Amino acid sequence: MKIGFIGLGNMARAIIGGILKDKIIPAKDIIGSDKFEIARKNAAKDFKITAVDSNIKVVEESDILFFAVKPQFLPDVLEEIKGSLKKETVIVSIVAGKTIGYLEEGLGAGKKGSTAASKIKIVRTMPNTPALVGEGCTGVCPNRNVTDKELETVLGILSSFGQAHVVPEKLMDTVGAVSGSSPAFVFMFIEAMADGAVAGGMPRAQAYEFAAQAVLGSAKLVLESGKHPGELKDMVCSPGGTTIEGVKVLEECGMRGAIMDAMEAVIEKTKQL
Repeated sequence: MKIGFIGLGNMARAIIGGILKDKIIPAKDIIGSDKFEIARKNAAKDFKITAVDSNIKVVEESDILFFAVKPQFLPDVLEEIKGSLKKETVIVSIVAGKTIGYLEEGLGAGKKGSTAASKIKIVRTMPNTPALVGEGCTGVCPNRNVTDKELETVLGILSSFGQAHVVPEKLMDTVGAVSGSSPAFVFMFIEAMADGAVAGGMPRAQAYEFAAQAVLGSAKLVLESGKHPGELKDMVCSPGGTTIEGVKVLEECGMRGAIMDAMEAVIEKTKQL
């Protein structure tokens, strides 16, 4: 099996790192391309993979092909490679907002003269940046041409850098909000908590450590305890205590509503991509 990447940015690097960490395939069986020479050089240096400046070469050599480019670059990529795509290749797209139907149409599915015809195998995914430290969460949606065995292989790759869950395509934009964009919101929360700690006299470097570890531990408690987040919150809020005072302030400031509004904004923007 040979795995290819069109685009060698941060998410592609996270996936490559997971593949090599879990020894899914050796570095010699990974090939990637990128429009920027520095990205190619760094990928070749850091992972010992084959990095080229030809998308066509990557397509021709790949059994599993990752689209890891920005949404605005995807149309040109699809137009360039559609005549070189092998019918047995499984395409895994991590491009935000681009539907399976969009990818199929862009690759010429069903059009006369298309080598792939209507048998194009596509798995639409939405990973997130915690994949860079092996703690990603990826939404996965295959099209009708992907076999169970092929999907299992793709899930194995995606699970090498975190969790991977199959969801219906109608939820993929929501996945983008709840896991794809939300790390930015969490980073803002950590930064704000650290600022509050600094205001209370704590050195900044230490404040970041305390705030980040509190978020990490809290998230782990949700996942491992199986308890509702509201129940866990209540466990911290002692009657007449300090925490409930802080909760009251956050409620008065509309914290929950602001987060929900941010999620809705992300979903709507994703639909416009």
